[in-house]
Amino acid sequence: MESIIIIFFGIIVVLLVVSRSRTNQRNRKWQWEETISHNRELIESVTQLERGTWSERDLVLELLKNDFKPGAIFHDLYLKKSNGGHTQIDLVLATSAGLIVFEVKDYSGWIFGKGNQSQWTQVLAYGRDKYRFYNPVLQNKNHIAELRKQSRQFAKLPIFSVIVFYGNCELRDISFIPHGTYITTARRVLDVVETIINDNPPASYTDKHEIMRILKQAVENGATPEIQEQHAASVQDMIGKDRVFD
Repeated sequence: MESIIIIFFGIIVVLLVVSRSRTNQRNRKWQWEETISHNRELIESVTQLERGTWSERDLVLELLKNDFKPGAIFHDLYLKKSNGGHTQIDLVLATSAGLIVFEVKDYSGWIFGKGNQSQWTQVLAYGRDKYRFYNPVLQNKNHIAELRKQSRQFAKLPIFSVIVFYGNCELRDISFIPHGTYITTARRVLDVVETIINDNPPASYTDKHEIMRILKQAVENGATPEIQEQHAASVQDMIGKDRVFD
């Protein structure tokens, strides 16, 4: 009789453990779904879920979760140039110190480069594979140059350049980076933003409405298929691979 009672209570204990485990699993699933839903709502307060890359949207989310307002973040901008074309900017953040222009890169491996070189190097497989890519410092410098052409206020406003590397990469030998430009991995991007804001005096915004209007228009341009297609064709023409015969 005693053994039957022990077995009975053993079964009860097992059932309670199983029930609690299932409850915990349901709670974790519910919490995960709530987090995903909340993150989507946050991102959609700034941009659309299908715009840009996952890394760009992750940066938007990171800024929002660290108390930057949705109205200060502009994602996937297509800025109109004087020649009628457009330049594409990943993200612009309006801060008390001025504008921060982000160029987001997705790379793995080792990254080598100097601020004054036209090409940087990505190294994979412990040195067996090497790939060249356009210097992101110069790339973002061109973006900022186009921003400065938008108005007299943009021409005088402090604008900082931040290159953010996402992915499993390591910045191995990066040097000769100009003042006002920062190179960082995704995990340190908030440190960079904090450094810019804390180390620089407040910017003199003479007309914040003009800043918002021009940046918002650039975001709206990015939602226009014709502008996207025109920009893609312009980039392909600039690369000129169709004019190479080997």
